[in-house]
Amino acid sequence: MTRVAVIGLGEAGRRYAVDLSRAGAAVRGYDPDPRADDPAVPRVGSVVEAVAAAEVTISLVGAHAAVSVAEQVVPLLDAGALYADFNTAAPEVKSQVAEVAARVGVRMADVAVLAPVTRAGARTPLLASGAGAVRLAGLLRPLGVPIDTIDAPVGAAARLKMVRSVFMKGLATLLIETLTAAEAADAADWMRGQLTAELGPDAPALVERLITGTHTHRTRREQEVRDALGLLDELGTPDDMTRGTLAWFERLGRESA
Repeated sequence: MTRVAVIGLGEAGRRYAVDLSRAGAAVRGYDPDPRADDPAVPRVGSVVEAVAAAEVTISLVGAHAAVSVAEQVVPLLDAGALYADFNTAAPEVKSQVAEVAARVGVRMADVAVLAPVTRAGARTPLLASGAGAVRLAGLLRPLGVPIDTIDAPVGAAARLKMVRSVFMKGLATLLIETLTAAEAADAADWMRGQLTAELGPDAPALVERLITGTHTHRTRREQEVRDALGLLDELGTPDDMTRGTLAWFERLGRESA
């Protein structure tokens, strides 16, 4: 039985804790926020208790806390344990987490979550890089987790996710801009029909998911777009469309203030 610790029991962390437990793993979850309590989550009262004897510790605490949580958690891990950073963060943040792990001899995997966890839970596609990627895949695949690995250092998976974000976040804001104009032209239903015809039979659900998710997770996704812009600058490639995407996120932020 694979022993898994999940640190951070927000929306994604709770799904992983529940789904991995149901798949046969011995899961312990921890979050200092009492609002994260869920009777379906195998939760414990401390980080120490969560990671005790864990073969893999999954961090889902958000990019802003990824490094500080790693500094707290990694020194507590058993020799041979694996630390998997699932947070959506810039490659530089992942590298900082890797430095924390390297100081105490813990293998780390940089994990990119390639779709919203709310849709498929632990069956959400993952991409992993770093010294711990192959071992992580070996531990999670038997639990039904679709995970691909790349033979590249920590930060590589995060970079590829940032490139993917250029498209996904851009598509979401393009849909918002299109439908905003269609509503102003009193043609919203007609335009949704056009989008459905172009995007295929799953278009209605896709459009609704992208628009709703953009509003619900605006702050986190705006930071993701900023990280993507930083990567495009590093790569020296054009960023006109992504700057437009950021402008839409900033506009939505002003409207919600």
